[in-house]
Amino acid sequence: MGAIDVWGQIITPRMAAAPWLETLIRWAKLDEQQLAPTAKKTIAAMDAANVDITLLAAWYGPQGCLISNEEVSAQIDQAPNRFRGLASADISRPMQAVKDIRTWVDGKKFVGVRIVPWLWGLPPNDRRYYPLYAACCDLGVPLCTQIGHTGPLLGSDTGRLIPYLEDVMLEFPDLVIVGGHVGFPWIDELISMTIKFPNFHVDTSAYVLGRLPPNFVHYMKTMGSKRVMFGTNW
Repeated sequence: MGAIDVWGQIITPRMAAAPWLETLIRWAKLDEQQLAPTAKKTIAAMDAANVDITLLAAWYGPQGCLISNEEVSAQIDQAPNRFRGLASADISRPMQAVKDIRTWVDGKKFVGVRIVPWLWGLPPNDRRYYPLYAACCDLGVPLCTQIGHTGPLLGSDTGRLIPYLEDVMLEFPDLVIVGGHVGFPWIDELISMTIKFPNFHVDTSAYVLGRLPPNFVHYMKTMGSKRVMFGTNW
């Protein structure tokens, strides 16, 4: 069996136009086609890398949906044996957000929830996320979020693990969390969190192998060998 990529998205034109993406486009030297690949090109890249399944995420923020659940569903339908979905919702409308998550997440096509704290400018322990955390626990699905610094031109404080994500783990002991993007520069906090909470995991997304922090590589080879998931941020 090939790998499962736990952090992917097929970027929409409106997300590609977001001003905070400018730094990533410049740094990675991406053109328009590379920034927003089609499902066909995504599958070709998966085949080349021996990736069997990619989790495609919806993105919702204070400016609205950048990638809607409906768009993710349509992307999955193009290759249902290769894609699964991570739903998202507008946390400023908590009751509707919970309804949306319960509507989309079925454990088969949509297998979890994606929340990106820096997009909202709110740390993970903000009360506005809590209804979605409770919904994840009820549905028995993971919450996939971002930890560490923010690559786009927005603040990084929301990516700190302690105290923000630690508070969430303490208040929702049954919640399974996957922290994406390695957690740099707070790798020590990441390691302490995985020791303390057996249901907290991390993924390697947004880093090519040569850029992974040395202390994170050591962690992967030792105590983190069963706690680190593969992710690309495709």
